[in-house]
Amino acid sequence: MAEKSASAQATSLPESSHDDSLYSVQIDPTIEKRILRRLDFRVVPVLWALFLVSFVDRGNIGNAKIQGMEEELHLVGNDYNTAVWVFTLAYVVFGVPANVLFRMVGPKSLSVMMFCWGLTVLGQGLTKSYTGLVICRFLEGICEAGFVPGCASLIGSYYKRDEFLKRYVVFFSAAIVAGAFNGLFARLLAKMDGIGSYAGWRWIFIIESLITIVFSLISFFVIVDFPSETNIFSTEEKRVLLARLYQDAAEPYEDKQKTWWSLLDWKILAATLAYIGAEENASSVVFFQPTILKGLGYTADAAQVISIPIYCVAFVISLSCCFASEFLRQRYLFAMVGTVFNTTGLAIELAQPRSAAVRYAGMFFLTSGSYIIMPITVVWLAINVGKGFKRTVALGMVIAVGNCGAFISSNVFITKETPKFPTGFGVGMGMTWLSGIFLTVLYIGMFIGNRQKEARRRQLPLSLNEREYGGLPSDKHPDFRYSL
Repeated sequence: MAEKSASAQATSLPESSHDDSLYSVQIDPTIEKRILRRLDFRVVPVLWALFLVSFVDRGNIGNAKIQGMEEELHLVGNDYNTAVWVFTLAYVVFGVPANVLFRMVGPKSLSVMMFCWGLTVLGQGLTKSYTGLVICRFLEGICEAGFVPGCASLIGSYYKRDEFLKRYVVFFSAAIVAGAFNGLFARLLAKMDGIGSYAGWRWIFIIESLITIVFSLISFFVIVDFPSETNIFSTEEKRVLLARLYQDAAEPYEDKQKTWWSLLDWKILAATLAYIGAEENASSVVFFQPTILKGLGYTADAAQVISIPIYCVAFVISLSCCFASEFLRQRYLFAMVGTVFNTTGLAIELAQPRSAAVRYAGMFFLTSGSYIIMPITVVWLAINVGKGFKRTVALGMVIAVGNCGAFISSNVFITKETPKFPTGFGVGMGMTWLSGIFLTVLYIGMFIGNRQKEARRRQLPLSLNEREYGGLPSDKHPDFRYSL
């Protein structure tokens, strides 16, 4: 009853209802710290674990390929590449609608998505044909399309703009851990070869799908609701939670038809193009790194194992850069550091040094750079488009459509060019600087935008009547400034 009372008193953040009273709530630092500790324990860790499972399922096809899937399913030419990009096709097409559906249905829908894609991964382990593999991959893309944007929306709904990046990059680090864990886990599962008359590569899919299904059932009971509906706080704590979010970026009721037009917002378009460039390189690592390492002369088992240090280093570098980015409030600078890392790694791979060790070192740079750029780009956009429905659409756009980069990587790492892949790495270099260019466009555009906002603000009274200006979207409010 206490929680229902709090919900009635407070604004409904998911619906972005306007409530002037939240401007006057005094934020008690002690209560605020208590709220953040509980959020950091209840929100991010659960989503991190689910994303870990998600990324393992998404990338396990690369490990299955070098454990015999290609031979048993009679994949020839670029058949494997096709099985990779059909996932991306579904992910891109259904990304924005799935994230809107997530917002309408609520966070528990993440568990339903997870259960469904677990079934598709099981299908990949049981299929007897290439056609079956492609169909299962396409269905998996549909089921996963709304998951990461939905998680980003949920995390962003609980944290202020200067708190979001740190939490999101911790969440996103699950993708890096999955890369390391997947190689080792796949190697162990492949040793089940012959059990139940199934090849080792099939057990990779079967066991991982069962883990996904179990996690989905458990997660249904532990995923939190949106802030206005949560029951993890007392009445007082909930009031403070909603007040701190509202004072950070208040949102009025939004006309959803107008918000759909926000897809044409230049910031969303620029961030999406920057993400596409980074995603192209990240997906090439996920789906082709085992093949690249095997092509350097390592056995299939060794290729799985030596990929682990690459992801471990990327984990440390990505978190360090993103934490520093938030602490110093310099998103552009650190995103460009990621671009330099990518450029270095790709330059090594394109130079084709004779030493396998040197090319191996290049993979460290390439992996680290991609995982710096991607989380910074997502959060940088999210904190500069306000909250509410517009943020939901923006996150769906940048993460789902941004995955178009995987279309490119899955078609430029040509089988007959193994192990040098000059086309794949050459295109990767171009995509890296596509990211660099549009990150620069974001920075310059928002820098100029802040100058214009400051000039307009000087023409207004020092103290604003929030009944007059509180009805504006937060990024249109006279006191809103873009975070650079």
